[in-house]
Amino acid sequence: MDIKLNLAKTGKFKITNVDQLSYTYFPLCNFKSIKGSITPKLNGSANIDQNSFLLSPITNEDMHNSFMNRNVFFRINEDYTWSITGNTAHQLLHKDEVTLEGDFLTHKITRKSPDFKCVIESFAPTNDTYQELHKITLTNTSNSPLNIKTVVGVPIYSRSADNIRDHRHVTSLLNRVKVYDGGIINKPTFSFDERGHTLNNLYYSVFSHHQSNTKIKHYWPILQEFIGEGKTLLNPGVVSDDLTNDYQVGSQVEGYELTGGFEYEKEIIKPGKSIELILSLMISDSRDTILFEQDKLTNNRYNKLNKQTKIRWEKELSTLNIHTDDSTYNGWVKWVSSQPIFRRLYGNSFLPHHDYGRGGKGWRDLWQDQLALILMNPKGVRTSLLNNFRGVRIDGSNATIIGDKQGEFLADRNNIARVWMDHGSWPLQTVKLYIEKSGDLDLLLAKETYFNDQFTHYTKQTKEKPDETVLKTTNNTPYKGTILEHMLIQNLVPFYNVGAHNNIRIEDADWNDGLDMASNNGESVTFTAFYGGNLKTLATLIKKLYDRGIKEFELIAELDILLQPLNDQTIAKKHEYLKTFFDSVSNAISGKKKTYDMLDLMKRLETLGESLLQQVRANEWLTSDKYSFFNGYYDDDSNRLENPEENRMTLTGQVFPIAYGAATDKQIESIIKSADALLYNEDVGGYRLNTNFKELKTNMGRLFGFAYGHKENGAMFSHMAVMYANALYKRGFVEAGFKVLDNIYQQSIDIKRSKMYPGIPEYFDIKGRGMYPYLTGSASWYILTVVTEVFGIKGDEGYLILEPKLKQSQFDKANKASIKTLIKNKLHTITYKNADALDFGAYKIKTVIVNQQVVTFKETDFGVKLLEDIEGDITVTLCQK
Repeated sequence: MDIKLNLAKTGKFKITNVDQLSYTYFPLCNFKSIKGSITPKLNGSANIDQNSFLLSPITNEDMHNSFMNRNVFFRINEDYTWSITGNTAHQLLHKDEVTLEGDFLTHKITRKSPDFKCVIESFAPTNDTYQELHKITLTNTSNSPLNIKTVVGVPIYSRSADNIRDHRHVTSLLNRVKVYDGGIINKPTFSFDERGHTLNNLYYSVFSHHQSNTKIKHYWPILQEFIGEGKTLLNPGVVSDDLTNDYQVGSQVEGYELTGGFEYEKEIIKPGKSIELILSLMISDSRDTILFEQDKLTNNRYNKLNKQTKIRWEKELSTLNIHTDDSTYNGWVKWVSSQPIFRRLYGNSFLPHHDYGRGGKGWRDLWQDQLALILMNPKGVRTSLLNNFRGVRIDGSNATIIGDKQGEFLADRNNIARVWMDHGSWPLQTVKLYIEKSGDLDLLLAKETYFNDQFTHYTKQTKEKPDETVLKTTNNTPYKGTILEHMLIQNLVPFYNVGAHNNIRIEDADWNDGLDMASNNGESVTFTAFYGGNLKTLATLIKKLYDRGIKEFELIAELDILLQPLNDQTIAKKHEYLKTFFDSVSNAISGKKKTYDMLDLMKRLETLGESLLQQVRANEWLTSDKYSFFNGYYDDDSNRLENPEENRMTLTGQVFPIAYGAATDKQIESIIKSADALLYNEDVGGYRLNTNFKELKTNMGRLFGFAYGHKENGAMFSHMAVMYANALYKRGFVEAGFKVLDNIYQQSIDIKRSKMYPGIPEYFDIKGRGMYPYLTGSASWYILTVVTEVFGIKGDEGYLILEPKLKQSQFDKANKASIKTLIKNKLHTITYKNADALDFGAYKIKTVIVNQQVVTFKETDFGVKLLEDIEGDITVTLCQK
């Protein structure tokens, strides 16, 4: 039996024979937010945070090896045991036919055996609870009655993930369980974790509701009694034997591993008839809330919550829909567009592959996830952006972990300070998109505080840890600077923080976390280009403020040393200026301001930015008889990482020189040719992150210790691949950009190769399997690229720009392609008509019509800019150039 994926344009999908896949899972979460996962065998965790797991935490290996599943067993005709998980001896010998149906955001498994079928539907209701619901429907499909004994068995973990191997038994002694009608509730006395011995205030519960009013015969709250001596969860003693106990409603148990164990009275299911159970798994700080939810959980209530959940997710995802010739692609993009939401809810933790971190969000992730929010859910983005800038230190570094509460920042996990040299580059890109879409230039003038802790001089020095995390002046007054000032500091400091080759120092790593062993002499050439582009972008934004009538601008006086005309650009002079700045802001700032002429400031930034781009363009272009491309890095011995003579190439090293103008068009052509020859592999979804260096480079980073073709060492890493596509589209190399995006899509939906559900993974491994799904920044970049580059929906201070870069193959049979997206916070449908079936490069925009009225425009490099505000759907007619 073959695995087969069917994906509708709405995103709803069906996978037949899904049990033939391993390592697959589906997110179960809501906006409260409970953070869960579920596999076809109903394995997976459910938690609020690192310290509050209802179900046992799992990793990718536990998904198919652990029997600590959500489980309901059926003893059939007193002959054999059958489970909704498929984990019984009978089912190993007599395989069920297993189908998965996925939707936003419900998970439905159908298991068929010769005598019956069982449907298990699961979701996390969007009713402001930490809860997941499961409806199990067993239908007799045979011609004879079935004698059924039903046993629910859900192991309850109810503590911190740390306790998996840290005091696992001791923490079970904290459990305090009470049996209620239809369920059990556990409230451990303490929570043992890195915070110490903290009084626990959470309740963990499992309840079962039999819709035929069949009574619970025995409650089994203790896991080892449920399983039985010498037995396993493959066939627990409670299921196979007629055991008894004295537990009843009101019973209390202390100090054991627990299970939501409920043995029902035996019953007969006639042919064509069904029985239904509804399981509720819940965490709450109120016992009364749990009991209230259980008292009203009828079949009607379940159906109502299920409908509400689907409506809520449909609403969340309603702000982006595309229509191309490929309906499967349209549905796949729907799942990609959901992934930034999952990142917002989970952070980078708590799914089976993401078995690291303790919650919270990383700095880079924070800004890149905002890209999708600006496009899909811009409400509240301005407030969020302002809050995020509170994490910037006055020396240009930043907090690297952002908590769930507004203004909550940490130096790093475990309070270990590190500098990822790329961190200063991302905020400007997000702000730029926000201003383009909204026209809100005033954001640049809004003021926010700076993050302040014990670290100074780019975290290389320390001071006494302040009582508050807000920077103050020498007068002990909290200091607020404009958002423009924050971004100037973030991008000017790296300009001066250069290595021996005048490229920006890599510090503890850049975007590639695996390049983390070159902090002494390492340099990131590719992010030198990024910062060069950023400085020029800042100049452009300052020019827009000038055009609005702002002729002068105040900045902190200490920053002036970094804004002096730099006639002497020697490395020593740059270091001297930077040290002067660091020293001046290390303890407090004066609070004094200096006024700058806006045009002069613009020209200075233009000059500094172009000097970085020229540095990369002139000094880091490498060529051999076969290949030509940019060197992206220097290692800790100050040697170039890349070499065309030895076929050593990184994709990252090419992306930002292309995107930000260091690369000429001719150089881009050479890069494409080299990348196609050295990095492209269709079997793994496209362009690898690097070639095989065949060396354990302890002078560059840990990634060279990874097996080649995995993660940051030569995998098809979606994030950088999509940014490569974005850069190619920006520069007009549409054929090459489309190839990147299409390869990722084709690999993802080829379920026999990718072995994953719809969506984009962090990477494809050497055998083509999709790894680390759902929580990847590549999703935001993919959506950004589809909206702004493929469909060309852009903005300039709120005015709409249309620059379609659609290939002829993307238009449907009527030669149309369309996108529904937000423009100034209102949904619009933009339809491109390509009656002559022209390919990109052959067409131009002929007319733009809104509400049957022709709209005036002026031409841009790749399309047009509308010269008036629009209200209504837009029809764009393309014609021959």
